[in-house]
Amino acid sequence: MASSLTKDSAHPGTPGSEKTFFGHPRGMATLFMTEMWERFSWYGMRGILVLYLIAGVLDGPLAGREALAASIYGVYNAVVYMAAMPGGWVADRLWGARKAVLVGGIVIAAGHFALAIPADIAFFCGLGLIAIGTGLLKPNISAMVGGLYEGQPSARRDAGFTLFYMAINIGGMAAPLVVGYLGENVDWHLGFGVAGVGMTLAVIQYVLGGRHLGDIGKEPGTPASPEEKRAALRKVALWGGIAVAALVLDIVLGTYDIEHIVNVLAVLGIVVPIVYFVTMYRNPALAKEDKPKIQAFAWFFATAVLFWMIYDQSGSLLTIFADGKTDRMIGGWEFPASWYQSVNPAMVIVLAPVFAAVWVKLARRNREPSTPMKFALAMLLIGGSFGIMGLAGAAAANSDTGKVTVFWLLSVYLVQTLGEMCLSPVGLSLSTKLAPKQFVGQIMGLWFLATATGNALNGWTTKLNAPLGDAAYYSMWAVIAVAAGLAFMTAGRKIRALMGDVR
Repeated sequence: MASSLTKDSAHPGTPGSEKTFFGHPRGMATLFMTEMWERFSWYGMRGILVLYLIAGVLDGPLAGREALAASIYGVYNAVVYMAAMPGGWVADRLWGARKAVLVGGIVIAAGHFALAIPADIAFFCGLGLIAIGTGLLKPNISAMVGGLYEGQPSARRDAGFTLFYMAINIGGMAAPLVVGYLGENVDWHLGFGVAGVGMTLAVIQYVLGGRHLGDIGKEPGTPASPEEKRAALRKVALWGGIAVAALVLDIVLGTYDIEHIVNVLAVLGIVVPIVYFVTMYRNPALAKEDKPKIQAFAWFFATAVLFWMIYDQSGSLLTIFADGKTDRMIGGWEFPASWYQSVNPAMVIVLAPVFAAVWVKLARRNREPSTPMKFALAMLLIGGSFGIMGLAGAAAANSDTGKVTVFWLLSVYLVQTLGEMCLSPVGLSLSTKLAPKQFVGQIMGLWFLATATGNALNGWTTKLNAPLGDAAYYSMWAVIAVAAGLAFMTAGRKIRALMGDVR
């Protein structure tokens, strides 16, 4: 990385302005490396989570373990994304982003090292710590990236976030290759431990590079008053107490089952965004002319929920399929099933610049698809990917070995990545455009909650795989997704009208 640091006199006063990182503020190197290692730890752990749940802590017949593992995976992803909301509040009102990221990184590392302990209670405690730490780190490190470009042209800011996005995918690509191999071929807990080492490196890099961040994130944006702090503490104590009391009562009555926790968290993942939408729509501060934009955003939100519900099954059901129904032999060696989790980040690294260039080129010719059309295309693609999975399931069922070639899943991931490029960056940009000025933070939070809600629904929907079978299950969701895409396409004119002057 040292060779990329050059003198910079164009933006004096920028943190670390004496040098640049690929033409960007020197502080970007600190945040880039921190995010890369944090994503390495997260995607490494996530890459082997379902496989470990099947092989390790869950009891019962294999089919039951697979369904429960997929449910836990989906709901856990939902919890992690939901944790970003209180994590952002802690930074904005209490600590500032700088401290929130540091504490979050330390808690995440502790969680990974807890997973490295071969005990069931340590495993679930570790998952809890990772969720809390990620909630503190994930939204606030992105906010700090924005702080590096305060007062600079929007194009330079966009380029900075593109570079930051590359850090995410570099970490996501490398993690399953390392953690997955160690976890599947050496020891599960060693794999989790290596993910913890990655997060520790992130914290060290963050502390050592902090001098290049100037005053960014040192203070909370709108510090909470003592009364607000006490009110927040009372709410946390109340709801935390209710949760603990319910768990203790379940255990005392002898009715405890991990499915109860999965179901409660799944319901929470659905209820939270609904409450957010209703509260925001009824808020007296919302101008009359902004209400149609909230209605338009609800369309995009619902579509994104379905998209992420299907897309994020790559880490659960598709990983299980890769493990048991895919021929992974290369010569005489079988590569780990978790390695498939590196395919999507690698494709994103290659395709993201291509899509950005294509949209710009089409815009110059006044032929760029509208945002509703891009969302419709994303749904058609994600539906097509599960159509391929349905064929793969049928092929595996009719095969003498019960397995299919690697090209089936590679095709699925390619089509899904194309869909992601039509929805994820477009939706992020759209959220900032549709959001009324006083609700920008809440709209951004809702956009991330779409992923949480989709994963929460996976706590239930993935259970249908076992009774339906692969071919029927994947084909069913393919039809639903394609129908949603066609419906969105049909409603495009109405949605554009609700969007007003936003394009």
